[in-house]
Amino acid sequence: MPDTNEHDLGSSPSRISDPRLRHEVNRALVWAAVFGGLALAVTVARPLLAIFGAMVFAAIIDGGARLLGKVLPIGRTWRVALVLLAAVGFLVWLANFAGATITREAEQFPAIIERQMGELIAMARERGVEINQSQLQNYIGNVTSGIGTVTKALGGLLGGVATVILIVVIGIYVAFDPQLYERGVAWMLPRNRRESFYVTVDRMSLTMRRLMGGRLLGMAVEAVFTYVMLTIVAQLIGIGTVPMAALLAILTGLLAFIPNLGALVSGVLMVLVGFSGGIDMGLYTIFVYFFVQNFDGYVVIPMIAKKTVDLAPALVLAFQLIMGLLFGIIGLFLADPLLAMIKVALERRAELTDERERIRIAKNGA
Repeated sequence: MPDTNEHDLGSSPSRISDPRLRHEVNRALVWAAVFGGLALAVTVARPLLAIFGAMVFAAIIDGGARLLGKVLPIGRTWRVALVLLAAVGFLVWLANFAGATITREAEQFPAIIERQMGELIAMARERGVEINQSQLQNYIGNVTSGIGTVTKALGGLLGGVATVILIVVIGIYVAFDPQLYERGVAWMLPRNRRESFYVTVDRMSLTMRRLMGGRLLGMAVEAVFTYVMLTIVAQLIGIGTVPMAALLAILTGLLAFIPNLGALVSGVLMVLVGFSGGIDMGLYTIFVYFFVQNFDGYVVIPMIAKKTVDLAPALVLAFQLIMGLLFGIIGLFLADPLLAMIKVALERRAELTDERERIRIAKNGA
């Protein structure tokens, strides 16, 4: 006589006896887990990106504090405070000294770009190129609207204020005592992995400091060279000061933070404004663009690349496009540092794998 308990268990509605049906249910559960994981990733991606932005900001502050430590024998807290005071002082100067000029120029900037685009369209039509007027007007409107947003931000109106404040606050906390947060994360890991974690974090921190230091140096070089070439040099050769030179210099410096795409955008804007002052000025702005980019590409970047992570330009551009599509301007700004950190982590993982393989071979040989 069969056991009643076994019979009841076998006929339980929660148990699937057909192996094919059980296989299909397992597949459905896997796909549900995948989509659930993707939904969770999309939900928490932006907060995690803001936290990563805070780490980037902390690395910049930490790099400045370490540089000060080479010339000022004072405590780390005081050095971090000096770096923050210097940053606040620069922003105050930018708002007071250059703010009025930049705001005035920013109001004219979209109109100049739209007028130059219209002239380019007319020139193309004269040469027999058919252009959809309504669609192109929409494109121009979108471009000028985006430019207006950027230039208003330079004039003092910041977008995403809450995110920026969050990044700054977290970054300051981390910069004052980074070891505290490293120990907190390490505490959550198994003991046998903590030493490897500290090595990886040290390498990431060094790479981030060098990458950000080099990026800030490149931004400063491009901004200063652009302003000098558009004002002093332009007057010396008889062309006259290029309109909106200060705004173009600051835009060029800021966009230099975004490799590849930033240089292209700043160059297009510079040339469009240049041709608003005539053919000679337009050709001169083309020369300025190539001169500044070549100086940065062949002099500044090679010196930086020797001491930081080497990233393939095509890989950086592809990652920028993905991050920009997913997260907008913040994704573009953080794409390069995030890619560098991923590369360091993968290199460390490969190193640990090789080390374990050598140990295994040594044990088998013994």
